[in-house]
Amino acid sequence: MVEWESASIPLWKRQLAVLQSIAPEQLVISGPRKQGYPASVAVLPDDWPGVGPLGGIATCLSRTRSALLLVLAIDLPQIQPEFLKKLLTRSVAGCGVVPMNRNRFEPLIALYPGAALPVAIDQLRERDYALQRFIHKLLENRLMIAYQVDVTEEYQMENWNRPGDVG
Repeated sequence: MVEWESASIPLWKRQLAVLQSIAPEQLVISGPRKQGYPASVAVLPDDWPGVGPLGGIATCLSRTRSALLLVLAIDLPQIQPEFLKKLLTRSVAGCGVVPMNRNRFEPLIALYPGAALPVAIDQLRERDYALQRFIHKLLENRLMIAYQVDVTEEYQMENWNRPGDVG
């Protein structure tokens, strides 16, 4: 398990605190329940297990009551609440927002509209689990807009997957 800073807390706890700080309507964790998850947070096992993040996004979209789903991956520990709030302010009814950093979309720090669900299901049925293609389809269908990450925000896109990634 990769730990966060000197406090040595699991990344999922850090991300949960970031999300709680922006006061979402509903908070869920996608995937299997793990020891330590608070009982107050819904845990949604993937309806499409073993297909990566697209399966988790589709599961959450299928079960959300909200018009928009904010996705935040566990392995992006530099994300600040202000960045997520910025994405929220750029969204409009029926249209999500995805950050673009160095000519690449960041689909695991994105806001998805409910209307993205059929696109996700179609892509899952095609056994195409690539999130970059999923985002392109949403952009083509005007279900999402891109937000160009400012140079001062780039550090927040840093991804930690292994203990050696901790900077």
